[in-house]
Amino acid sequence: MRVVFAGTPEPAVPSLRRLIESARHDVVAVVTRPDTTAGRGRKTVRSAVGQLADEHGIEVLTPRSPRDPDFIARLTAVAPDCCPVVAYGALIPQSVLDIPVHGWVNLHFSLLPAWRGAAPVQAALAAGDEITGASTFRLEAGLDTGPVYGVVTETIRPTDTAGDLLDRLADAGAVLLESTLDGIADGILDPAPQSADGVSLAPKITVDAARVTWTHPAHVVDRHIRAVTPAPGAWTMIGDLRVKLGPVTSTDETLEPGEILARKDGLFIGTATTAVRLGTVQPPGKKAMAAADWVRGARLDDKVRAQ
Repeated sequence: MRVVFAGTPEPAVPSLRRLIESARHDVVAVVTRPDTTAGRGRKTVRSAVGQLADEHGIEVLTPRSPRDPDFIARLTAVAPDCCPVVAYGALIPQSVLDIPVHGWVNLHFSLLPAWRGAAPVQAALAAGDEITGASTFRLEAGLDTGPVYGVVTETIRPTDTAGDLLDRLADAGAVLLESTLDGIADGILDPAPQSADGVSLAPKITVDAARVTWTHPAHVVDRHIRAVTPAPGAWTMIGDLRVKLGPVTSTDETLEPGEILARKDGLFIGTATTAVRLGTVQPPGKKAMAAADWVRGARLDDKVRAQ
């Protein structure tokens, strides 16, 4: 099939790469979010998907909005049979969804109807799910509500961060997406409506929401920190310092919520149950470092607490 691939960040790259290498599908164009500027020099930065397309000489479309008339005209002229999409980052209007013969097929990193929305991997980790996965479904106007073509499951490991889990799902999902397109091309795959039961939502996680609440039990604190690692990153206030935190480990220490204990074997903070030992911390303007190394230089007052 002639396909136009839509996606933006790194987790979409395995799917695009697999379709480029496919013998059955021809990636005739890529749709991605507009270039951004970053760094002190304000250099122009292409999305991860855009960079891979450039490397293979594939046309890259970067509309500010999928409603842009020029974009719609170009997509119509390209005449794709199907538009696979992975983490594109913008809502597709119905008029654009109707352009390809076989519609838009979205790869979503959850077992739908669970965790519809922008942060399904983070939500699954924070909720303590033991199993998650990826789903391919036909995109429609609702939020991840379209009928499902196929799924693949993935076990959540006890130490998984969102980054770890997303890496595995991106690879497994790429295989699922290719097989879904194969089935559509062969005319042997029809999507099934999602169940009305088990619906849950996973909205985008803000920086404010990534703040650690030390009055929660240790296992909830652990899940929360892993769920927002690497982005947007867990953080807390220690005195007047806003400190980013890496994953923690549970301990048998008993401290009051937010109480800090610094010892030679590490830095501990109390929760509603037992304390957790911090792994890495990143103070303002510095690189991440081992918590024990940081606290030796920080010389915290005995009365300072994490909030």
